[in-house]
Amino acid sequence: MSHSAGGQGQPLVATQSEAALSEHAQFLAGIPLFATLDADELHDLAMVTRRHAFHQGEIIFHRDDPGTTLFVIKIGRVRIYLSSPEGQEVALAVFGAGEAFGELALLDGQPRSASAVAIEPTETYCIQRADFIAVATRRPRIALQMLATVSHRLRSTDAMVEDLLFLDVHGRVAKKLLELAESNGVRTPEGIRIELKLTQSDLAAMVGASRESVNKVMSYLLDKQYVSVEKRKITVMRLTELRKRIC
Repeated sequence: MSHSAGGQGQPLVATQSEAALSEHAQFLAGIPLFATLDADELHDLAMVTRRHAFHQGEIIFHRDDPGTTLFVIKIGRVRIYLSSPEGQEVALAVFGAGEAFGELALLDGQPRSASAVAIEPTETYCIQRADFIAVATRRPRIALQMLATVSHRLRSTDAMVEDLLFLDVHGRVAKKLLELAESNGVRTPEGIRIELKLTQSDLAAMVGASRESVNKVMSYLLDKQYVSVEKRKITVMRLTELRKRIC
């Protein structure tokens, strides 16, 4: 994995033309984070938005790096994770097109609380903290929308901690597969195919377990035909039975 210079990737656009402004505003209007904003608010945000690209495997930022930028994904996927001094990683989230990450940096300017890596070629729209504060001062609804997003993320973190405390590995894997089927699933004749190429190491990082433990769970689920795997894509075949494993 390579670290981008300054943690910002390679700029695709250096100046804001009217065409770029229109494109940025249209994109921002289509994502949940900014979907409730009106045309003037979107225009002001578009004025301070820039595009950056990251290669597959490129580190976007490390934990404890200075936090100054919000990223919104246009194309690609990004994994947010924590790592131990021994190199063990726990994935906190995987974000795809239309999703945002790094929002805490806009609110408090503190160092990054986790690391982020592009897990496939990724293009993002970026907003710097100083620019965001200037716009939010004039457009307070933008700040309120950001606070709502942070609140949602905190609730998700609480849920993850609860899973670690109260669910065994079978339950955590089953719950994560159902969540991924809902957020990244495509219905097929066989079931719901998760449109992410996941290794057992990826899944283990997502549920806070060892790869060996997840391997045992997946072998069981495959044997019982709860799921199938083809070309690293998992298809959930028996939703009802899988839900019963969350205990």
